[in-house]
Amino acid sequence: MEPADSPLAALRAVRKNFGAQCALDGIDLVLRRGELHALLGPNGAGKTTAIALLLGLARTDSGRVELFGADPQTLAPRRRVGVMLQSESLPETLRVGELLAMTANYYPRPRPLSESAERAGIGDLLKRPYGKLSGGQQRRVQFALALCGRPELLFLDEPTVGMDIEARERLWTTIRALVAEGCGVLLTTHYLEEAEALADRVTVLARGRVLAEGSVESIRARVARTRIRCRSALAVEAVRNWPGVCESRIESGLLTITTLQQAEPVLRRLLAEDATVSALEVQRAGLGEAFTELTREAA
Repeated sequence: MEPADSPLAALRAVRKNFGAQCALDGIDLVLRRGELHALLGPNGAGKTTAIALLLGLARTDSGRVELFGADPQTLAPRRRVGVMLQSESLPETLRVGELLAMTANYYPRPRPLSESAERAGIGDLLKRPYGKLSGGQQRRVQFALALCGRPELLFLDEPTVGMDIEARERLWTTIRALVAEGCGVLLTTHYLEEAEALADRVTVLARGRVLAEGSVESIRARVARTRIRCRSALAVEAVRNWPGVCESRIESGLLTITTLQQAEPVLRRLLAEDATVSALEVQRAGLGEAFTELTREAA
């Protein structure tokens, strides 16, 4: 029995090479119970390699990999995880209900089929052949399969690709519920608004190295950019010359001001010079902008 606060999985100073190419360069990653950890990075950053090592699908060249305190290539810890990878090859002639029943048989204490289907929103698809489903429907089925074994740790690799907005929001709701129940989740996604909405912690990778790790808020704080939008009679050219302003333009009929310093002095001057300001909105840099800055610096 592991202590309640022990990591569900971890990479410790892990290095992995493929020939002359370094995929992971001494990285650390810790996954905890009741926490969604987003692993972000451009293509080729090492995300897929990290997941493969944690799942026991590859061996590290150096460092240590733990899954529930054990070797991830052994059966016992792997029965405690659920996996939804980017591409999955499933028998297209089997009906969805048959796929769920077959997958559930691999686990000692599976969820009832109806519960897995309800959580993934596929109750109306159980009698349909998998190969006849749309791409978004197939992703929802794959999510249901990942839930079959009551996983304590869930790996979601680009889970919402191909889903419409309604299906994506439903999946987000289910993920939040699983985390609240104590499940750990490792999420990779190119939809940075998805990571921003769901993640408790974020690790940004590039070229096999960790660029940043921490809460969403701490990653966002690394970019001191603030955007001010308002309806104003001020001239764009005049505002552009104010101290602290790096950009000023009209966007969708609104004056949009970007500052790389503290926004308060700019706001005070804006209100002082135009008493008719309306529709005022102040927005700090989002996770997407922070990610872009971090990876640009690495490049």
